[in-house]
Amino acid sequence: MNDKFRQIYGYRSDVVVVEDDPVIRTLIVDILTDIGATAVAFETADDALEHVLESHAICPLVIVDHVLPGRLLGTRFAEMVKAKWPNVALLITSGYELPLTTLPPGAAYIQKPWTVDQFERMTLELLR
Repeated sequence: MNDKFRQIYGYRSDVVVVEDDPVIRTLIVDILTDIGATAVAFETADDALEHVLESHAICPLVIVDHVLPGRLLGTRFAEMVKAKWPNVALLITSGYELPLTTLPPGAAYIQKPWTVDQFERMTLELLR
């Protein structure tokens, strides 16, 4: 991780990315890398949940797609993370329009298709 970025934003661990589309997942990780963050990426919320429960570090941000394969929807995963770690920032993304009432409290939402600039701006805001 970029030391200057760590000093500015002060976070302690990787950003958790959950996206089933491999192209979008890679793009998100690339965007995070470009801004100096590090990421750990998963195809399902089930796998991401296992990771965060086993991790000793609290991630600064969870970026999760709403519709995913497996047992957990992205919003349910985000709710579980927020319940355990209230200070974690959440960014929900979806190709479907989601009513704001379905989002966990305090979660940000960006609908696909988003531009790299939009996504980067929102991510930087959430990491501050």
